Amino acid sequence: MIRAVVTPATGKRLIARALVRHPAMHTALESGTVVIIAGTTNGYVAEELLSACGDANGFSRQRFFRGITRPPCEKTTDTGRLPGESPFPGDVVIQKGAWLTGKTIFDVLDDLKEGDVILKGANAVDLARKQAGILIGHPKGGTIVAALQAVVGRRVRLILPVGLEKRVSTDLNSIAAHLNAPGTGGARMLPVPGEVVTEIDAIAILTRANAELIAAGGVCGAEGAVWLAISGTAKQEETARSILADLGGEPTFTLE
Repeated sequence: MIRAVVTPATGKRLIARALVRHPAMHTALESGTVVIIAGTTNGYVAEELLSACGDANGFSRQRFFRGITRPPCEKTTDTGRLPGESPFPGDVVIQKGAWLTGKTIFDVLDDLKEGDVILKGANAVDLARKQAGILIGHPKGGTIVAALQAVVGRRVRLILPVGLEKRVSTDLNSIAAHLNAPGTGGARMLPVPGEVVTEIDAIAILTRANAELIAAGGVCGAEGAVWLAISGTAKQEETARSILADLGGEPTFTLE
């Protein structure tokens, strides 16, 4: 068994590297459509998938989000954008291996079909139930409600990359019932069906080893970090050690 500290930034990169190896991606990238809905974790995913397609030039993850959470002293607009920010640059839509720049999920939604993939980040994850929850600020439910038309209506695969720092212990349906109740202010929540991919799942995809969350927390840049215990064959553990050592220098996410 090996143990490793994984910061949120390293976790995002780890998840992104694993999704390049996800079995569903090969077919979708080669002959279908992959929609990466904007979000901070998905910015790392977009970098890795676009690099795998040889089409990463011109992409920046620094503004690849519709809304973000910042410290209370650092303000955002009512929609979660940065004050005075330029217009939204679009999601990343990859069709048959080619990046359709400037497109959003709304541009391609009606054409998505079984075999295609949508990737959407989340704000909460229940590890016990393997379920993710998404905070909703838009009065029509935002991108996730749009995505579910294709997921439920046409069996498009929904993958939810989400870091372990977003884990919650309460049933997400119970949380949603409280946040969505009439008379309650602020963001709502939607628990969604889909394949949750955390750092634990990423280790399994990349190495076939088992990872377990054993501790969390830190300071001086390790805030939100998690301790993972990883067990497998000697080769699997060495592969995990090598991958995490390679990614351990991932810098903290910044807006600059």
